[in-house]
Amino acid sequence: MESSFNCPTCGTTHEGLPTDHAWLLPDDVWAIPEPERSNKATFTSDLCQLGDRFFIRCLLEFPFNEQSGYYGWGIWVEVPEATFHRYLALYEQDASGEPSLPGAIANVLPGYPPTSGLPVTIQFQDAASRPTVHVSESSHHPLAAEQSTGLSTSRYHEILTSTGSAGGP
Repeated sequence: MESSFNCPTCGTTHEGLPTDHAWLLPDDVWAIPEPERSNKATFTSDLCQLGDRFFIRCLLEFPFNEQSGYYGWGIWVEVPEATFHRYLALYEQDASGEPSLPGAIANVLPGYPPTSGLPVTIQFQDAASRPTVHVSESSHHPLAAEQSTGLSTSRYHEILTSTGSAGGP
């Protein structure tokens, strides 16, 4: 097992194996050719608007079963316009007391059945944290099961392999 990895986001070498994977943009925005992208969409590292579509970058956490911590998917969630504007209004505040709101995953997560468009709920957090995502168990999607039951070490390594990250048993 590798004892360190080079982070593609910050370029720094970190000890251990990666415990997250993130997307820079929603898939539909990323698919726009780079020279046209900024003309068709407005985006930051946390927010994105493509025409009349609105997206918030969120965190989908899966607890580890055999070690401390969690694996985090840094995903984009498409939300109604009202949710997007509510998030903007509360962006620099502790909004963790707000009710959870509906959305839909806007990225394809490798190693899973289709995830793009999967209904989820998001929960705003404090100003220093991205909203968290909950996949309903009633969806019967493997994401819901793994979010509820956690990840074994072998499943964690399958995810690392599916994302092209370092590691393997």
